[in-house]
Amino acid sequence: MLAGGHDKPYPPEHAPLLKEVIEHGAAVSEMPLGWEPRGRDFPRRNRIIAGLSFGVVVVEAADRSGSLITARRALDINREVFAVPGSPVDPRSGGTNRLLREGATLVTSAADIIEVIAPIMGMTPRPMVMDEPARADEREPPQADDTLRTRIQNLIGHAPVSVDDLARAAEAAPSVTQIVLLELELGGRLRRHAGGMVSLA
Repeated sequence: MLAGGHDKPYPPEHAPLLKEVIEHGAAVSEMPLGWEPRGRDFPRRNRIIAGLSFGVVVVEAADRSGSLITARRALDINREVFAVPGSPVDPRSGGTNRLLREGATLVTSAADIIEVIAPIMGMTPRPMVMDEPARADEREPPQADDTLRTRIQNLIGHAPVSVDDLARAAEAAPSVTQIVLLELELGGRLRRHAGGMVSLA
């Protein structure tokens, strides 16, 4: 979802990432070609992001953060709102801590999000007769055990590495690798780069 025109990604260095997104999905904007995104365009864009999502996760937000506007939009349209707690003396966590006081779901790992979102996506497994194998669409969401989680974390350094290469090196399924990366990102320990690259924060 873009705040400016399709030919004006922000920041500009995300142009390769935008190209990759378009190759595998879609990039949406309600602004005309050539439109340079302005500050007030981002909250307007975020209302559409909230509408397209099952839920919104706020990782870090000050008391007057634009992320809080997105959270309010999500609540207005009955979407789930999640928040990662922060230190009460850190001004960058004032907004997230306030969301938690107001009833947002507390997030300490990706599992907290999956637990809420999985039923909405129809991923809750049905009761099974003994020895009956589960169908692919009824299985539990993929999980990462501690050994695999540690292996993936140890492969991430300060130099950006592609998620695909990381999964191959860790001998992990891409879905499990993404869960571990989300856990690290929610904990403020991961930085994402253009082109699907990640590094330690």
